[in-house]
Amino acid sequence: MDYEPQSLESKWRQRWDEEGRYEADPDDAEATFITVPYPYPSGGMHIGHARTYTVPDVYARYRRLQGDNVLFPIAWHVTGTPIIGAVERLKKGEEAQLETLQDAFNVPKAELKDLETPMGYARYFIEDGDCSYKAGMQGLGLSIDWRREFTTNDDRYSKFITWQYETLKERGLLEKGLHPVNYCTNEEQPVTAHDLLEGEDAEFQEFTLIRFSSGDTVYPMATLRPETVRGVTNAYVNPEGAYVRATVDGEEWVISTAAAEKFELQDRDVDVHEEFPGSELVGDTVSNPITGDEVVVLPADFVDPDNATGVVMSVPAHSPDDYVALEEAKERADEIAAEYGIDADAIRAIEPVPILEIEGYGEIPAADAVAAAGIDSSDDPDLEDVTADLYQDEFVSGKLLDSYGDFAGEVIEDVRERFRDHHREQGNFDLMYEFTEEVVCRCGGDVEVAQQDTWFLRYNDEAWREKTRQAVANLECIPENTREQYDHTIGWLEEWPCIRNYGLGTRLPWDDEFVIEPLSDSTIYMAYYTIAHRIQDVPVEDLNRDFFDALFYGEDAVDDPDERALELREEWEHWYPVDVRCSANDLIQNHLTFFLYHHAELFDPENWPEGITVMGMGLLEGEKMSSSKGHVILPGEAIEKFGADTTRFFLLNSAEPWQDYDWREELVGNTHDQLQRFWNRAQETIARDVPDGAGDDRKHIDRWLLSKLQATIEDATAALDRFETRTASQAAFYNFEEHLKWYRRRADLDRPGAAWTLRAVLRTRLRLLAPFVPFMTNELHEHLTGEPAEEAAWPEPDPELQSPVTEAREQLVEDVLDDVNDIVDVTGTDPETVRIYTAADWKHTVFETVRETGPDVGAVMGKVMQRDSLREKGDAVNDLAQDLVEFVRERDDETLSALAELDEQAVYEQATTFLADEFDADVEVYAEGHDPVDPDDKAGQAVPFRPAIHLE
Repeated sequence: MDYEPQSLESKWRQRWDEEGRYEADPDDAEATFITVPYPYPSGGMHIGHARTYTVPDVYARYRRLQGDNVLFPIAWHVTGTPIIGAVERLKKGEEAQLETLQDAFNVPKAELKDLETPMGYARYFIEDGDCSYKAGMQGLGLSIDWRREFTTNDDRYSKFITWQYETLKERGLLEKGLHPVNYCTNEEQPVTAHDLLEGEDAEFQEFTLIRFSSGDTVYPMATLRPETVRGVTNAYVNPEGAYVRATVDGEEWVISTAAAEKFELQDRDVDVHEEFPGSELVGDTVSNPITGDEVVVLPADFVDPDNATGVVMSVPAHSPDDYVALEEAKERADEIAAEYGIDADAIRAIEPVPILEIEGYGEIPAADAVAAAGIDSSDDPDLEDVTADLYQDEFVSGKLLDSYGDFAGEVIEDVRERFRDHHREQGNFDLMYEFTEEVVCRCGGDVEVAQQDTWFLRYNDEAWREKTRQAVANLECIPENTREQYDHTIGWLEEWPCIRNYGLGTRLPWDDEFVIEPLSDSTIYMAYYTIAHRIQDVPVEDLNRDFFDALFYGEDAVDDPDERALELREEWEHWYPVDVRCSANDLIQNHLTFFLYHHAELFDPENWPEGITVMGMGLLEGEKMSSSKGHVILPGEAIEKFGADTTRFFLLNSAEPWQDYDWREELVGNTHDQLQRFWNRAQETIARDVPDGAGDDRKHIDRWLLSKLQATIEDATAALDRFETRTASQAAFYNFEEHLKWYRRRADLDRPGAAWTLRAVLRTRLRLLAPFVPFMTNELHEHLTGEPAEEAAWPEPDPELQSPVTEAREQLVEDVLDDVNDIVDVTGTDPETVRIYTAADWKHTVFETVRETGPDVGAVMGKVMQRDSLREKGDAVNDLAQDLVEFVRERDDETLSALAELDEQAVYEQATTFLADEFDADVEVYAEGHDPVDPDDKAGQAVPFRPAIHLE
C-alpha cells in the first residue's frame, strides 16, 4: 500500500467527524482540560497559527492515550475594533488591505463582497473561506470538541461576561476615573495592543516637563532624567517643524503643533493662538527654573516635533548625543549666526556643565564616553549605544554634586523620583505621557496617550495582587523561568482601562454606550467552554446574575437556584480547573496575567489554573512571517503539498514549544521523505508472516533493541510530561531510527525472531508517535493490530525487557567498530587483519576500585597501593587510575554496574563474524598478558572497555 497522505488523511478526518471522536463528556476517568487562545479572525490562518494549535493537540492526544478524559475546545474572539477596521479598509478599497486578502489569504475577488460586514468578515475567516481557521484546524487533524465553539459576540457569552463584570464591580475591583490610555485619533477611542498594526510592544512613559520660561511664557521640555536639569546648557528646536503659542491650563506655552494636540488628549485645556515654524524660536533665551540661568535655543534637524513637546533641552556633560550635537553646533556657529542672527561667539562659548561624579569617568563623562568610542559625528550608529551605556552607568553609580543641596551625594537611582516629586510640588516641573515608539491602530490611525474618564480594572489592588501571586506560586510554569515574568508583571500592573466607545463584544452592563474591550473579556472564557454546548438550551433572558452565581458558586449562593444552572455546574466541576493553558510568551505581560488575576478573584484556589506553557514565534525561510506583506504559508497549501502529518511533524520537531522555529520548505520536504520511508518499512513489517512462538527465538541483538525501546518509552513519556514535544518526538522517531539502523546491520532479519521483534517495536512506536502523526499511526496500527493507535494505551516500559547489561555489551561492539573505522580513516589503510586487545586483569582490578570508590584519584590510589601486585607497577597504575576516573565520571551507576558484569573479551569474540564482514578482514581477539600476537606492541595500550587495536 503506497503512502498517499491526502487520501489517507481525508479518510480519517471523515471517520473522526462521523464518530464524534473528540466530543468529550464527563465520565469516571481523570479529566484533563487543555486550552489555547481562541483565534482573532481578522485574517486567515497561517502556518504560525498551525503550530500554536498543534502543540496542545499533541498533549491532548497523549493524555487520552494515558487514559484521561480530555477536553480540548476552541472558540472565536471577535471583540473590539480590528475586524471593523479591516472591513472599513476593505470597503474603501485600500490597496494594502486588498493585497493582504487576495495575495496572502487567497480570497477570490468575487467573494470580497461577503466580507463587507463585521460578522460576515469574521465568519469568512472562521469557517467560510478556504483559508479559514476551522478548515486549517480540521485539516491538521486537531482533536477539538467542535460542539463547544462560540464567538465572543454571541448573546449567551455576553451574559456570561456581564456576570463577570457585575461581580467585579460589586467587589470594588472596577472603578471609574481619569486614566492614561492608548487612544486612536482616527476612531477617537481607547485601544489595546490587540488593536494595533504597529508598536504592539510600545509602552507609554511618564515624562517630566521642565518648565523653562521667557517672561510669562513657558517652554516645557520633556525628559526622563529630571535630575540633569542643572546641567542644561542650551535648548533645541527643529527650524522646519510646526510650533504654536497656546494657552494651556491658563498659561501661555510654546510647544509643537503635535504636542498641543497631545496635551488636549491628556485632559488639558488647550487654546492655540498662533502657529509658526520653529525657525522663529531660534535665538530665544529661556530661563532654567532651578538655576535661573538663561540658555539659548539653537536649531537642530534631529529634533522630532512629533515627539514630546518638540522643544528639547541639552545636557552635553552627561548625554553623549547632546555632547556631539553641541560640538557640531560650535563648528557651524558662523553659519547659524548668519542665518538666525545669533552671536557666533556665544554659541562657541557654551561649555558642558557637570552635575554628578562617577567612578571611571572624568569631570565630563559624555566627553570621555565619546572619545573612548571614537565617535566624531552625530551620524555614527554607535552613538545611541554609547549614550544608553552612559545613562545606565550614571543611573546606578552617579552621585550628585554639591550644587544639589539636600540631594547632594546621593546616587541617581535612589534620588531621581524624590528630586522629581519635590520640584513638582514647587511648581518647577510638570508631566506628560509619551510612547517610546510610533504606534498605529489597525484602522490606520495614529495612536497617542490620552487621559480618559474611563472604567478600569484595579489590578494594583493589593489584596487582588496577593491572590494572583499565590496563583502564580501554585502554577506549573513551562518553561520554569517564565514564573518570574508573571511576578514582574503583577508588580508593575496598575489600573487597566477595560472599555471602548464602540466595537463588537459585550456592552458594559451599567452603561451600554461602552463595550468591554478585547483583553478584558477574554480572561475566564475557559469556564464557558465547559458549558457552551449545553447552555444553548437555556433562554437568553434567563441567564441573569443569579443563574451564573448558582452555576459557579453552588446552590447556597442564591436564594432560589435554577436547577438548570446546577446541572451545568456538574459539568463545570468535572472539567475545572484548566490543566494546561498554551499561549504566546509575549502575552505574559497582559492576557496571561489577566487570566490569573480573574481566576484568582472569581474562583476558589482549587479551581485556579494549574499550568501554562508559553509558545515561541515562527519564521518563514528565516524571516518574520507577515500577512500584510504576503510572507506566509497557509496550512491548506502545506497540507496539500506535503500532508497534514508531515506539516505537524515538522512544526513539532523544529523546536520546543517555547522556542522560535523556522519553516523551511526544503526541510519540510525532507520530513515528508522520512515519514514515507517509515511508512514503507512499516508496511514491510506488517506484511511479514510471523509464526507462533517466534518471540521465543530472540537473540542478543533482539533483546538489545527491545531494551532500547523501553528507554525510548521512558524518554518520550518524561518529555511529554514536561511538554517537551520536540524531545519526545525526536526520541520516538529520529533517535530510535538510529537504533534500527544498527539493528539491521547486526541482525539476521530473515529469522522469525527478528520479524517478531520488528513487529513488537512497530506496535509500540506507533503509539508513541500517535500524538504527533495521528493519521499515519492510526492507519498502520489498525493494519497491524485491528484497532487504531488512539484506541490503544500509551506504552509503559516492561522491566523484563530492560537490560543494561545487554545494552552495555552492544555498546562495546559499536565503540570498537567506530575505533577501527577512525584508524582506517586516519591511516588510509585497508586491513587484512584486525587485532583487538583487551586490558589485563590488573587493569580491571583498578577499574573495580574506581567504580567502588568513586571518581577521586587520591582515594583510589590509597586503595590500589595496598596491593603489592599493583604497587610495584608504580606510575602505570597512577596513569590508569586518572584515566579511569574520567571514564567513571562520565557514566551513571547503572551503566558501570552493567560493564562490571561483562566478560569484555567474550563480547568481542562473539562479534568477530560481524566485524569481519564490516571490514572484509580477519578479526582476532587477544587478552593483554596472555601471549597475544602483537607485532607492534599494542596490547599494553588497552584500557578496560577501550581495547587496543592493531591493523595489518
